[in-house]
Amino acid sequence: MDTAQIKAYAPKARNDFIKAVTERAARFGIHGDNKFDTIEFKGDVAIIGTQVFSKKGGELRERLVTKVKQQGFEMFIRSNAYTWFNRFVAIRYMELHDFLDHGFRVLSNTNGSDIPEILEHATEVDLPDLDKEKVAELRLAGDKDNELYRMLVIAQCNALHKAMPFLFEEIDNEAELLLPDNLLHTNSPVRKMVTEIDENLWVDVEIIGWIYQFYISEKKDEVIGKVVKSEDIPAATQLFTPNWIVKYMVQNTLGRMWMATYPDSSLKTKMEYYIEPAEQDKTAPQDLNPEGLSFFDPACGSGHILVEAYDILKEIYLERGYRTRDIPRLILKKNLYGLDIDDRAAQLACFAVLMRARKDDRRLFGRDDLTLNIMSIVETPSIDDLFIDHSNFFQGDAYAEARTIMKKLLDLFSHGKTFGSLIQPPPDIAGKIDIVKAIVDEKLGNWFSKSDVLILKKLVDQACIISRQYDCVVANPPYMGSKGMNPLLKGFLKDNFPDVKSDVFSAFIIRNIAFTLPKGQLGFMSPFVWMFISSYEKLRKLLINEKTITSLIQLEYSGFDGATVPICTFTLENEYTTGYKGGYVRLSDFKGAAIQGQKALEIIQAARKTGK
Repeated sequence: MDTAQIKAYAPKARNDFIKAVTERAARFGIHGDNKFDTIEFKGDVAIIGTQVFSKKGGELRERLVTKVKQQGFEMFIRSNAYTWFNRFVAIRYMELHDFLDHGFRVLSNTNGSDIPEILEHATEVDLPDLDKEKVAELRLAGDKDNELYRMLVIAQCNALHKAMPFLFEEIDNEAELLLPDNLLHTNSPVRKMVTEIDENLWVDVEIIGWIYQFYISEKKDEVIGKVVKSEDIPAATQLFTPNWIVKYMVQNTLGRMWMATYPDSSLKTKMEYYIEPAEQDKTAPQDLNPEGLSFFDPACGSGHILVEAYDILKEIYLERGYRTRDIPRLILKKNLYGLDIDDRAAQLACFAVLMRARKDDRRLFGRDDLTLNIMSIVETPSIDDLFIDHSNFFQGDAYAEARTIMKKLLDLFSHGKTFGSLIQPPPDIAGKIDIVKAIVDEKLGNWFSKSDVLILKKLVDQACIISRQYDCVVANPPYMGSKGMNPLLKGFLKDNFPDVKSDVFSAFIIRNIAFTLPKGQLGFMSPFVWMFISSYEKLRKLLINEKTITSLIQLEYSGFDGATVPICTFTLENEYTTGYKGGYVRLSDFKGAAIQGQKALEIIQAARKTGK
């Protein structure tokens, strides 16, 4: 993909959205340094400073004030800016793929007009809870287009809540107050999204990852080379994985597992980066059930690896005779799992996977049993008070064990945004989390407010994901040496991963092995220092003497533009096989990142033709 336009647009968009959201916050009396204008409620109105709003608007504003006090003004603004940015990215992608039920574009017009189609056809648009009388009134007024368009955009976001609650919050959420003004202006951040990125670049969902990487690029430049604060770890470590490496890793883990059991499968013809194993003793299971295959990315970023896994799983289901319309729902519910410490990345990962599934099932958004097992990790300090305040609901012998497990989970995820998937639940609770999950899913809704129970549900759901094992674990883990670690992270690695404490990526290798079932498959993209440097000797011995390296590609020294270190990508089987003959590709003779994927493909295809 040619990313020049995205690279130029996304960093500017970040600043534009931050500015626009800051201006909206100021309109409601929310300012920097946690300063707030006074608010007074009088009957059906709220007076903020000298401005008058509806009572509902005042109540939503107070929710925003609470969040600013919890998060700090800068974090609050950044969070809401990227949330609205992500929403418009999602709407732009969906309108160009005709995924919106009403059939009109929301941000653009097929005839090239600056007036969005949804505004041109406002009286024809069918969206849930859209006030048709108000629409007609604003349309007839002739000078209320900005107000009408704002109303339509909010209605569109509300309509997408059911299918995408991770990105589009429920109706009457306070975030709607921060929707930027003047969306129809030619220099609005939304208009620039339409005019500065060609439509043809939106063909593949891969664009989502590139937009995210370039959106955070300026922040990454700010923090790189310094000791990184916990809240800046995503910006310092997120790196979009090249498409060819994603294909290689997924095809040689998930694809390899299927081929080992079904060597005559036609799946091989659809996996161009699959490295056929040499003739050797067969150790694969006799039978695999597609619905039982589990695939996990513990540092999923914007979902690139999960999307590729979806494609392979789809082929597996089709080969086994499943109905095409059933496959997307089954993959989302039963096969794919992902975690990340970055809320905005997890939003986009969910969206990217959902878009791939929607391509195969036009009715997907309306299905009641739509389930995604992809999420950002929540920290628990904000939950402690909630738990203490309502702990009487856990009193009594019936809830004794659940109460104990909940307390341990609260402690376990107290620094979840810093440690992420490296967190390891102790054995005494790992197998009992379902006890708490059953209570949260079925009973707590009667006791807590809806927002409270959703927080607890996220906590328990992430604990379930992080406590189990998977058939395949594939990741491009964060790269961060000890010089960049803050004291909290450095101490955690020293205590929990003493043999690989010098870099986060090597700790992830160890953790990912623990995530993987015996005989399961692992895939990594990582710095290649672990192959050569003495400080990685223990890791090297583990991988060589206790696991099986099934394949490895060593890139040329400057073979990856996004990384400041030389890279390799490799796959493992989670057991040791004596005398296993792996497949190895060395690209050191081919200079430059642009040709690495093509040269790897040529070598792999040549080996498949010759059988060597």
